[in-house]
Amino acid sequence: MPRSRIHRERHRSNRIGWLRAAVLGANDGIVSTGSLVVGVAAAHAATHDVIVAAVAGLVAGSMSMAAGEYVSVSSQSDTERADMDRERRELATDVEHERAELAAIYVKRGLEVALARQVAMQLMAHDALGAHARDELGISDEHKAKPVQAAAASAATFAVGAAMPLLACMVAASSILIPVVAGVSMVFLATLGGVAALVGGARVLAGAARVSLWGAIAMGITAGVGALFGMLK
Repeated sequence: MPRSRIHRERHRSNRIGWLRAAVLGANDGIVSTGSLVVGVAAAHAATHDVIVAAVAGLVAGSMSMAAGEYVSVSSQSDTERADMDRERRELATDVEHERAELAAIYVKRGLEVALARQVAMQLMAHDALGAHARDELGISDEHKAKPVQAAAASAATFAVGAAMPLLACMVAASSILIPVVAGVSMVFLATLGGVAALVGGARVLAGAARVSLWGAIAMGITAGVGALFGMLK
């Protein structure tokens, strides 16, 4: 008799949380720091001043990303916690209504009424709060808000992204600083967009082109503003 094999499927949806934070952080790091370097250099600033501005942008941007992500995800976490507390109270005071509510959810998903009631009864006997959190509120351990993790990921990836144009700025000659930094930033943006699309199961070229386009627009506008202010000195 052949041995049964368990078919394990790998889905990409469980990557959404960390992938979003990582891509957002790295993308912002490259775009903002690359644009900052190009803009300051276009204003005819000395190379040392451009590097100082880039380092300041890296540190400030990392802290800003961490704080913003922490506050945002904390708000989501607070909402989830409040919903869970309400479900916990309702289960303690009116378990029959909660069982009927859960069964009604399964009926809407296609189960027959009798089977839906049986499923609701068995799941609630095993983990009533977990069943309602997952099927009524859409909250699971896999996708639960994690503020500290999100803040750390955003800060770290921003710093890594910002380091790319900063390093290019430090090694490029002043006469070619702008094209070198812009070119390096575009290469890394395209790579980032392609990798993110690949990990997320989307089209690689489309992801690379999308990120590169907005990066080019940001650096182009910043360079124009920097050049304008350089003319007014």
